[in-house]
Amino acid sequence: MHSMRTLTAAQGMSYHCIFQEEDDKGEIGVNLSKDLVAIANDTLQVNITAIGSLAFPLFKQLRFRLSLLARKLLNRNIKGYAPNFCMAFEHFCIHAGGRAVIDGIQRSLCLSDENIEPSRMTLHRFGNTSSSSIWYELGYIDAKNRMLKGDRIWMIGFGSGFKCNSVVWQCIETASSFDGPWADSIHQYPVAYKNVQTHILSKM
Repeated sequence: MHSMRTLTAAQGMSYHCIFQEEDDKGEIGVNLSKDLVAIANDTLQVNITAIGSLAFPLFKQLRFRLSLLARKLLNRNIKGYAPNFCMAFEHFCIHAGGRAVIDGIQRSLCLSDENIEPSRMTLHRFGNTSSSSIWYELGYIDAKNRMLKGDRIWMIGFGSGFKCNSVVWQCIETASSFDGPWADSIHQYPVAYKNVQTHILSKM
């Protein structure tokens, strides 16, 4: 239905927040800046504003934009207005880059534990597969027989640059059979949240 790409590479802090470089021993790796969480949140807010203009009624768009403006001009500590995203989407596939990423987006979007279950279970089963995790999450929803004709799915992925990409899909036909990546294990899920471990790929 919709796709939205937000790129903030023109800002130095954003460009360098995830960066491949050599360490003092000559080993090449990916360095994650301590500013990453704040940059990701700001980029997500811009992306939400853009995708919201396509997915929400006009009055909700206006209220959201006014809330962002008040935070920017008056006080960043003012709690922003968060529209009920469950009114626009039945399912959410959130970049499973670790518990902190999933928990942060859950708070930002005011989502329930059930909304983010596919993300947490994907992290548990496959670890941190970066933005490709959203396809495992879509497979999880299918394997649980939760996807119905007409349902709308919001996928959110992050990447270096810094960028945030959103895609909105709509189900045109309920799946009648399933043999995807969850076929041999879906009966074991969901597991308790305390068992979902963070997979650290690089250090701050």
